[in-house]
Amino acid sequence: MTPRRKILIVDDERSMRLQLESMLIGENYDITLLSDGKELLDKLPELMPDLIILDLMMPQIDGFEVCRRLKNNSKFQHIPIILVTVLKGSTTLTRGIVEAGADDFLQKPVSKLELRARVRSMLRIKSQYEELQRTMRMREELSNMIVHDMSSPIISVLLHATLMAEKITDPELHNHLEMIQMAADRLDSFVNDMLMLAKMEESKLYLNPSVTDINQLVLDAEKHFSIIAQSKGIELKLALPTKPPEMPVDRNLFRRVIGNLLANALQYSPSGTTVTLSLSVRYTNDNKPHLRMQVIDQGMGIPEEYRNKVFEKFEVVDLKKKGVSQIGLGLTFCKMAVDAHGGNIFVKPNQPQGSIFVVEI
Repeated sequence: MTPRRKILIVDDERSMRLQLESMLIGENYDITLLSDGKELLDKLPELMPDLIILDLMMPQIDGFEVCRRLKNNSKFQHIPIILVTVLKGSTTLTRGIVEAGADDFLQKPVSKLELRARVRSMLRIKSQYEELQRTMRMREELSNMIVHDMSSPIISVLLHATLMAEKITDPELHNHLEMIQMAADRLDSFVNDMLMLAKMEESKLYLNPSVTDINQLVLDAEKHFSIIAQSKGIELKLALPTKPPEMPVDRNLFRRVIGNLLANALQYSPSGTTVTLSLSVRYTNDNKPHLRMQVIDQGMGIPEEYRNKVFEKFEVVDLKKKGVSQIGLGLTFCKMAVDAHGGNIFVKPNQPQGSIFVVEI
């Protein structure tokens, strides 16, 4: 049996609430009547409707503001909202749909036939949205299973490569084996990032902060990435403060942030250029350190209109199609890890060419 769809009717006039309810009787809806925007905002987490029919002109909080708050809240923005008003004109329509984010508009006096049609249309759209969400969750779970299963063979490759390295004496073969190890290590890091992203999205990731020498984390990363830089003909430079900054961070997560940003810069930098990682630190009056890390490259750079999108997971595919380089899930991981530390990450242009990825904690 199909569950009854929940509809909230919000209007400060009782007669209007009852009139709208009567128009929908017989449509097998579970209808709740509310008297104003404040009551809606207070009760919404408990009620979680499938559709809101919202009066525009109400005391205290009008329909525009209620709609704007809901559409700016990730928990409620998927709920369709039909604004109902006596106001006429394109200005009201524009403000309600374009600015406040309403999904549809009805003019008072409301036609029963039109109301029913709009409600059915909005509920059908929401059903399609829910089905899409279910499909995406299934695909996400399947992807996470595949990524998890990839861990074992990658570890096996790394193990056997290490055993072979102990027995091979030919320098040329040893160099090839070293490249295999680096590629497998990079793939292992990517798989771990994917698994970490899944935990973060499920809010199952817990930080394990400890006071960490950030200079040392960078120097550890240099040992690995200097080999990659040399193989590509890129100069890798470090600019570290004389006094090593010590910060309370999750050492493993922050090490991965450094690694991902360096790998990203080296991957998209042409031969003959330079990649620089710089650290700076300032201290507040109570002697708390604030870290600023920059990874500077001389690659193709990222167009201004895409700089706010390169860290978003669901923008990656679209940006790849548009030919935007220097993007990937590694940057998504960096953003989520930096956000978890209460920090900020962004990208800006490097003059005359390239990108500067900035992390501030």
